[in-house]
Amino acid sequence: MILVHGGLDHARSWDWTARALRDDYHVYAIDLRGHGNSAWAPGALYSVAEHVLDLSALCDIIGEAPMYIVGHSLGGIISLLYSGIYPDRVKKVVAVEGLGPPPSHRVHKPASDRYREWIESVRKLEHRTPHSYPTLAEAVARMKEANPFLSDEVAEHLTLHGTNWNADGSLIWKFDNYARIFAPYGMNMEDMKQVLGNISCPALLFWGKQSWAQDPEIDGRASVIRNSRLVKVDRAGHWVHHDQFEIFINETKNFLAE
Repeated sequence: MILVHGGLDHARSWDWTARALRDDYHVYAIDLRGHGNSAWAPGALYSVAEHVLDLSALCDIIGEAPMYIVGHSLGGIISLLYSGIYPDRVKKVVAVEGLGPPPSHRVHKPASDRYREWIESVRKLEHRTPHSYPTLAEAVARMKEANPFLSDEVAEHLTLHGTNWNADGSLIWKFDNYARIFAPYGMNMEDMKQVLGNISCPALLFWGKQSWAQDPEIDGRASVIRNSRLVKVDRAGHWVHHDQFEIFINETKNFLAE
């Protein structure tokens, strides 16, 4: 089983999930390129295609197909795309808020505009010093500000494993700042539907009712995956697996055991 974290996150985000599943599965939790303890990519480009390539390479190294894959957010769409590209290599897939942006957010822009925006975003970050936090408590507070449903314990754990200490005792996030920027190219809606529609294994999808993301049942994203079930979780934001862990892990365990 492979656990794939979301954007600007890290593998230790899955610690509770890994502990809950390790007695029944051989669990791998990975740091995506540019995240956690993995190396940063050369240049400034982090595309979903390259993340899927990395996942494919890891699956080949493990060599135990078909396997189970669980992903959150960016990790969710990476996992789903891999499942559609190589449907014979995935036994079951779980995606926590991992269906990508809804159709209403996919406003078509001319290629020249997309590339210009990407270049300008990169150039701005070239001159931006990554923000540092004088104390761990301040970094934890920033984590909770961005994710209000997190408990103090989870927020501190994610912050401890998601930061590096500077020589002066301050902390800085581990991820490459360029990982904040979306690549100027990607799949169009028809290509996305084709790949997700090619998933043949059972899929379990989670959506937090208090998330900034839209309900994937209403906007039609969930229905693209044929053999899928959507779980809507109350009092959960984008990080369902942290905000309502017991619901998440019980649903996941039951799904994997079916």
